[in-house]
Amino acid sequence: MNKICILDSKTLGDDIDLSIFEEFGTLTVYETTAPDEVIDRIAEQDIVITNKVQLHSNNLPAAKNLKLICITATGTNNVDLNYTRERGIIVTNVAGYSTNTVAQHTFAMALYLMEHLPYYDHYVKSGDYCKSNIFTHLGKPFHELEGKTWGIIGLGAIGQKVAQLAEVFGCNVVYYSTSGKNSHPNYKRGDLDTLLSNSDIVSIHAPLNENTKNLITYDKLSKMKKTAILLNLGRGTIVNEEDLAKALDDHLIAGAALDVLEYEPIKENNPLLNIKNKEKLLITPHIAWASIEARHRLVHEVAENIRAFLSGKQRNRV
Repeated sequence: MNKICILDSKTLGDDIDLSIFEEFGTLTVYETTAPDEVIDRIAEQDIVITNKVQLHSNNLPAAKNLKLICITATGTNNVDLNYTRERGIIVTNVAGYSTNTVAQHTFAMALYLMEHLPYYDHYVKSGDYCKSNIFTHLGKPFHELEGKTWGIIGLGAIGQKVAQLAEVFGCNVVYYSTSGKNSHPNYKRGDLDTLLSNSDIVSIHAPLNENTKNLITYDKLSKMKKTAILLNLGRGTIVNEEDLAKALDDHLIAGAALDVLEYEPIKENNPLLNIKNKEKLLITPHIAWASIEARHRLVHEVAENIRAFLSGKQRNRV
């Protein structure tokens, strides 16, 4: 009987049924696992399921029976793949499960900023609307998406979904390939500076690598329209957070929305928490991937990865 453990079930939510994994062996579930708890928890396991817990050469040697690591995410940077390959430990991930929900969150963020929804919500709930002598209130004018230019940095699966939705809203879609290799017949590709200077909305859906780290700096933000908004749903360090805070305070751009940060959870000294015009910034705690439907798909795909491994098939190996 295989021994299976989940190291950080809290990252999957308590509304997701994890008993699906019991068909593969004896299941142990840990809500969270601190670095100094990893060795004891993986020591006797045949299969380890993890989202963000670090598994590397300092703790993996303790897992003498370990045959399979299932990452409950697309990214694999929390596992030392060189070590697992040398030891014959199979590692799987899950791709594509969150495409729809990340694209949805992208538009939720864009519309939240563009239509000044916090301002109008406060206007009504504060009682100011009760005192109005007209039926409407035009304190914060806003624009339509129709006819605007939507620039996408990283035209992978999520970027393409965002492009499709932007077109439905009547946007002109342009994109920048961070690798320099991506080409798409339906959308105009350009260099980064041109995209930034021409776009009304810029959304980032790129992975973090040597081409994208610190890609968006104060200098790059200064090339954007003062009426433009920036959305980062890629990785935190693609955008220099100190530079973004300064750019917002200096009114270089109209607003920004982030679902990813350099450090997660956010650190108390993050400069974005102290910007002057807080209504210009929306930050969500890395939830764009996490609709109920997406998390159900994720857990199901992990179960399929285990089932394929136990039957000797190749599936989502990295």
